[in-house]
Amino acid sequence: MMHCFKFSQLLLALVLVSTAVGDEQPAKPERIALWPDQAPTADGSSAAENAYITIHHPIKPNGTTAIICPGGGYGGLVKGPEGHGIAKWLNQHGITGVVLEYRLPRGRALVPLLDAQRAIRVTRSNASDWNCDPKRIGIIGFSAGGHLASTAATHFEKGDPAAADPIEQASSRPDFAILVYPVISMGDKGHRGSTKNLLGNSPSPELLEQFSTEKQISEQTPPTFLAHAKDDRVVPPENSLRFHEALKEHKVATEYLELPSGGHGLNGYKGPNWDAWQSASLTWLGAQQLLPKPDKP
Repeated sequence: MMHCFKFSQLLLALVLVSTAVGDEQPAKPERIALWPDQAPTADGSSAAENAYITIHHPIKPNGTTAIICPGGGYGGLVKGPEGHGIAKWLNQHGITGVVLEYRLPRGRALVPLLDAQRAIRVTRSNASDWNCDPKRIGIIGFSAGGHLASTAATHFEKGDPAAADPIEQASSRPDFAILVYPVISMGDKGHRGSTKNLLGNSPSPELLEQFSTEKQISEQTPPTFLAHAKDDRVVPPENSLRFHEALKEHKVATEYLELPSGGHGLNGYKGPNWDAWQSASLTWLGAQQLLPKPDKP
C-alpha cells in the first residue's frame, strides 16, 4: 500500500508540473472605468455615464500594447470580433490588448475622442503594472472605430505636468495606429450614418473639416498601417487612400494594404483577407521596431 501511495503522489506531481509548464493560463481580463466619477463632455459640463477598458494580458508580454476601438457607426459597438476577439489575437503575439468601450457621441463630437485619449493615458500611467512599454502604446480601430483611432492619432496632447490628476500628466499621443476599413472623411466619401451620429444633423463646415482626419495630419502623427477591401461599398476605400497619401505628404511612415475583396467587415471577420491584414500589420510593426525582435533559437 505504501508503494502505491508514493506512486500516486509522484504521478500527481508530474501532472501538476506538466500543467504549469505546458498549459499556462493568461490572467483574467480586467474591466475598469476610465473616469473617476462623472465623465466630461468637452463643453465644460459632465455626464453621469462612463467609458470602460478591458485589459487582456498575454501570457508572455513583449511590452507592445494596443488600445482597440470597435466599430459600429458611432451608434453601437461591435465589441466581439472588433474588440475582444482582436485582443485575444494580439495576446497570441505577446501584445497587450486594451478594448475600449467608448461612449456613443449622440452628436457630442468630442466625447469618443476624450475617452480614447483617456484610455491611452490610463494605459501609459499603468505601464509598469501592466508590463507595457510606455513608448510602444498604439491604437487599432475598425470602421467608425477606425475614425476614432485616426482622430486620436491626429488630435493629441503632451500631457499637463501640473495636472492634479496624475493620469492627465501623461501624453495622449499613440505611438502607432492600425486602421482597418476605417471611416476617415466626414465628406463625400465618408459614411453618412457615422457622420450624423458623431456630428449631428447639420454640422458646420468647420466641424466637418475638424473631423475629416485626412486633413488633420502633421509630422507628429504616428506611423500608421491601413487595410481596406477594394469592394467595400459601406465605407469606400478612398477613405484609407486619402489618409495614406496625406501621411506620405507629411513624411510619416505608412503602409496601405489594398485587399482584393471582402467588403466591409472582410467576409465576416474571417478568411484569407482577414488573415492578410493581421499578418501584414504584425510584419509592419516589426519593421517599425514597435515589436521586439524575436529571441534567437
